[in-house]
Amino acid sequence: MSDDVSNEVGISRNEVLKIAKLGRLRLTDAEVDALGKDLNAILGYVAKMGELDTTGVPTLEHAAEFGDTCRDDENRPSLPREEALASAPRTGDGCFAVPKIIE
Repeated sequence: MSDDVSNEVGISRNEVLKIAKLGRLRLTDAEVDALGKDLNAILGYVAKMGELDTTGVPTLEHAAEFGDTCRDDENRPSLPREEALASAPRTGDGCFAVPKIIE
């Protein structure tokens, strides 16, 4: 990979080295070249996406439409207190006992 931009949306070898330094990465010359090639491919793909005509395409808040994921807040039977406390390492006054963390 040369020091200059390899295509119109490219990243130079020096930029790859700078990114590696910021990320505290030690890369071999082969890794720098491979990473530069990968980053150029990503930038090329992003540039192609920017060329798409999105007129009339509604924007999305999220890629996957989930709808309402909350359930209704209804009373229902829960685990009996004795059963919940049965596997606790320590209990006291019918509650879980935990170490004091604030003086």
